[in-house]
Amino acid sequence: MSIDPKTIRILAADDHHLLRYGIATLVGAEPDMELVAQASTGQEAIEQFRIHQPDVTLMDLLMPGLNGIDATIAIRSEFPDARIIVLTTYAGDVQVTRALKAGARAYVLKGRLAGELLETIRAVHAGQRRIPADVTADFLGESDLTEREIEVLRLIAAGNSNKEIAAQLSLTEETVKSRVSNILAKLGANDRTHAVTIGVKRGIIEL
Repeated sequence: MSIDPKTIRILAADDHHLLRYGIATLVGAEPDMELVAQASTGQEAIEQFRIHQPDVTLMDLLMPGLNGIDATIAIRSEFPDARIIVLTTYAGDVQVTRALKAGARAYVLKGRLAGELLETIRAVHAGQRRIPADVTADFLGESDLTEREIEVLRLIAAGNSNKEIAAQLSLTEETVKSRVSNILAKLGANDRTHAVTIGVKRGIIEL
C-alpha cells in the first residue's frame, strides 16, 4: 500500500520498547501519520534517518552509546532541514538548551506524550517550533558555570574534598575553594550538597 504524499512520515528513536510501542499506537490511529522506522540507539537513529528520510523524527535524549543530542547534531549536519522533536523525562534547563542548539524544533516531556505528541508532530511538520511554556519559563536559562566549575561540581558530587579535588585537577586548594564559592553563588546554593542537588535538577551534572 502506497503512503499518501500528505502523510507525515515519522521515525521514533527511544531505547524503551514500550515507549516506542506507545508512540506506534498513537501514530497508527491517525490518518495523516505513518511510523516508517524505529531505532533504539542514537547510531541506529542516524542509520534509519538516512534510509527513510522521515518528515519528523522523535528523538529520546538519553540512549545507550550515542545520545539523542549527538544523534541530532549528526543528522542535521547531513540533513539540515531535518525536523526533530526531542523526547525526555528530564526537564533540565541545560538539556533543553543543548537540544535546541543541536537543532531540535520541539521538546516534549514523556509524561505528556498522550496529550501533546500528535499536535506537536503536526506543528513541527508545518514548520513551527514548539517549546512548552512552563519548560521555557522555568528551565531555559543557560548555566553560567564555566567548564572548570562544572568539573569541580562533578568531583564534589563524587564525594571529593577540596584537597582531593585540588590534587586531581592540579590546582591549589585555595583555587578550589574560590571555585566552590563561585559555584555556590552562581547556583544560589546554601552548601556543597545543595549545589549538587541543584546541579542535578538543572541537568548541569549527572550522578
